[in-house]
Amino acid sequence: MGKEQHTFDVYAPPPIEFARAEGCRLFDTDGNEYLDCTSGIAVNSLGHGHPHLVETLKNQAEKIWHLSNLFEIPGQKQLATRLCDNSFADRVFFTNSGVEAMEMAIKTARRYHYAQGNPDRVNIITFEGAFHGRSTTTIAAGGQAKYLEGFGPIAPGFINLPFGDHDALKAAIDDKTAAILVEPIQGEGGIREVPAQCLRGLRELCDEHGILLMFDEVQTGIGRCGKLFAHQIHNVEPDIMAIAKGIGGGFPLGACMATEEVALAMVLGTHGSTFGGNPLAMAIGNAVLDVVLEDNFMDEVNDKSILFRQHLAELVDTYPDLLEGVRGAGLLVGLKAKALNLDLIAAMRDQGLLTVGAGDNVIRILPPLIISEDDIRAVRDKMIAAFDAYKAAQKA
Repeated sequence: MGKEQHTFDVYAPPPIEFARAEGCRLFDTDGNEYLDCTSGIAVNSLGHGHPHLVETLKNQAEKIWHLSNLFEIPGQKQLATRLCDNSFADRVFFTNSGVEAMEMAIKTARRYHYAQGNPDRVNIITFEGAFHGRSTTTIAAGGQAKYLEGFGPIAPGFINLPFGDHDALKAAIDDKTAAILVEPIQGEGGIREVPAQCLRGLRELCDEHGILLMFDEVQTGIGRCGKLFAHQIHNVEPDIMAIAKGIGGGFPLGACMATEEVALAMVLGTHGSTFGGNPLAMAIGNAVLDVVLEDNFMDEVNDKSILFRQHLAELVDTYPDLLEGVRGAGLLVGLKAKALNLDLIAAMRDQGLLTVGAGDNVIRILPPLIISEDDIRAVRDKMIAAFDAYKAAQKA
């Protein structure tokens, strides 16, 4: 009889057990070393065991872990102020995850119109290929059949449109439309970037019809794309935004950010969270910003992105039968594959390189933002070894 299992059977991890981690590297129980270009799916923004984060967590753990929002929580005002000072937002609500941040964003959009005397404006327009979370509400927002199957009636209030179909978008807006929700760059959807002119068009369309523009920057935010937030690349501001992942550097933390006008619709008692914004999370969030907001940090991310993309473009030229092109911004990088992406990911794992799949047969490469140029070159070398081994195995 095999080993008993008492967890839900919803994951399929490879047969590797990691024992420790440091910087951009993971080490398994057999002592094997892996370069980590998953970052916990864009979560470990500063790598593993970053000294400032470790010391911050230790210090806070000796003070207060949890209070609940019945009381003022240390660090909330500071983190909220820093996020607002560096973005479009005026108000922040802290959560534990991206899906909770998205739930708050959806509620805020609908509540805003309710407060404006338009309670029927509840529909939110979303786009094919999007991923907004795994709750019953956010899988309806994403609209992907593989996530909706088997969970009963689909939550109403979401209009899912083809990606990039401008005519369908204009036709979908009516007097029940509350907002347009979009990822500036789709992560799970295959590192598909919304062009600058389209983001600007969405802003203009929302302004024209009195509806809200919502950004899901759970994966793209906190320096991942070379700016603190991806939409800042194109100078297009939303009314509401959800963030998570990188802001906690590996600690569960998310936030819903909004303008003053929109946020004021969420009055006392309309939303809450027991764990959201707890003292440990706030300490870590502030520590992450200590590093990410340092002078030249974003410049370094962009410089490393250029080097990464140069190497990947060379690989596309070298392996035209396996690879098709490079996508993304900053250190949110997608390698569009011709061979099955999951097979190439397995081949890279065999060479000690960890990457993650995405839609549209894309390999997602998400290194910690602190990755060195030498490690980027090591990633290239491991990819070459993996692709050569894959091709040899195909011929055997």
